[in-house]
Amino acid sequence: MGINTVCVVGLGYIGLPTAAILASKDVKVVGVDVNPTTVEAVNRGDVPFVEPDLATYVAGAVQHGTLRATDAPEHADAFIIAVPTPFQGDHEPDLSYIAAAARAVAPVLQGGELLILESTSPPGATRKMAEWVLEARPDLSLDGSDGRPQIHVAHCPERVLPGRVMIELVTNDRIVGGLTPEAAEMAKELYTVFCQGEILLTDSTTAEMAKLVENSFRDVNIAFANELSVIADKVGVDVWELIRLANHHPRVNILQPGPGVGGHCIAVDPWFLVDAAPEEARLVRTARIVNDSKPHWVVDKVLDAVEGIESPTIAALGLSFKADIDDLRESPAVAIVADLACRLPGAEIFAVEPHVGTLPAALGEKINVQLEDLETALAVADAVVILVDHSTFRERLRNPLTDARIIDTRGVLR
Repeated sequence: MGINTVCVVGLGYIGLPTAAILASKDVKVVGVDVNPTTVEAVNRGDVPFVEPDLATYVAGAVQHGTLRATDAPEHADAFIIAVPTPFQGDHEPDLSYIAAAARAVAPVLQGGELLILESTSPPGATRKMAEWVLEARPDLSLDGSDGRPQIHVAHCPERVLPGRVMIELVTNDRIVGGLTPEAAEMAKELYTVFCQGEILLTDSTTAEMAKLVENSFRDVNIAFANELSVIADKVGVDVWELIRLANHHPRVNILQPGPGVGGHCIAVDPWFLVDAAPEEARLVRTARIVNDSKPHWVVDKVLDAVEGIESPTIAALGLSFKADIDDLRESPAVAIVADLACRLPGAEIFAVEPHVGTLPAALGEKINVQLEDLETALAVADAVVILVDHSTFRERLRNPLTDARIIDTRGVLR
């Protein structure tokens, strides 16, 4: 079956770039999102978040007539589900967005369509998505049994880096796991439209696990670096110099420490592995605990820096979870600023984040937190805590020119 039309459900950090790059290859794409502001922005040719080169793709595809957005799924040859998969309760996967997407797509299916789950998911989620579709459409099947029209279901996890999404969508290898071999082959055909990397076929559960393992590997390695930074601080060693020297060993490659771990992937995905095998995933769980505890350590360092100052002014540099983007999901920087605001009610906290125009909800109600520009914050601060290594911060802080106590969690001053 040729795939000429695609419906992408979820126009967030993965769905919109995927829709735009498919549309740039003359595939007719309709994007679906429950947020009317996102729908309106896309139909104007605008993007609702910062991602290099994405605006050019979206504007070009909308002008060319290959991309439009709406609030409800429409029939297409293929459907890509790219909705959030957060956790709830005690770090248990929340599949409610996938369930809602499956039930929204089900009524427009006719048989023969390809359904791809791109959302990072715990083992078994792709099959569960198929079950939700078939519950709503018992006239369809996964194998064409009893003469019922067949649908084809696969999982293809995204594996791109924010800030490089439009590059890595094209260049990175992709893993495609089908509920059936035929579904995997069909999904491969679709991704071949724009993916220049190798497309590796497997079953859906292995594909789900692969994404979780990739991010858990990163999380464990970051945890080592973060724990090392705490140890180095206690014994009076510069952790950045320590790591630089240790990495001269031909088989050592320690990552850089930070104020914690953020983003929707590395800060979330390992918990899906822990949930799937709670007794066995001991190292993965410990890494999560280490990384989740690092923001508290940073807060304590700031409290030490302003001890004795009755009403201190603190400049918190950066709110996003990584440099040069506006993505605040699971950001340790936001958590640190929120904690400081509670622990120091008499302090004035200037949050400096050049990539956002308003404070996130977690900080919006904190009366002692406000957005401020870099120069103003540096001029009045008693303490400066560097939480994100934005390029503008690196450039400006080559010569800090401030008497404030600086807590550098990103090695910007190295």
